[in-house]
Amino acid sequence: QVQLVESGGGLVQAGGSLRLSCAASRLTFRLFVMGWFRQAPGKEREFVAVISQSGSTTYYADSVKGRFTISRDNGKNTVYLQMNSLKPEDTAVYSCAASTVVSRDVWQYDYWGQGTQVTVSS
Repeated sequence: QVQLVESGGGLVQAGGSLRLSCAASRLTFRLFVMGWFRQAPGKEREFVAVISQSGSTTYYADSVKGRFTISRDNGKNTVYLQMNSLKPEDTAVYSCAASTVVSRDVWQYDYWGQGTQVTVSS
């Protein structure tokens, strides 16, 4: 079945950077929109960023705009999330997901990874 595997999470101080990766398998990666979502303890899962199949279109949550960058390498079946100027409120489990449409809505995504923990200390 389809697999999405995230990596790159960890513990970082406020102001630091992390780069998350999501490797896809058993999926025609170039045909799918890829999104990043996050879920903090006690909160609902929320949209972070999305990138179109070709990479030409990206959207970001207001809370991360200007600090995070989503990108993809269709030759490597991988989507990335570069996170700079991290804040304690960015602490969450970050998951990648695949969809056939460019959307901020969780329910539009068909496949999900297990997630990777990002913890930002103050």
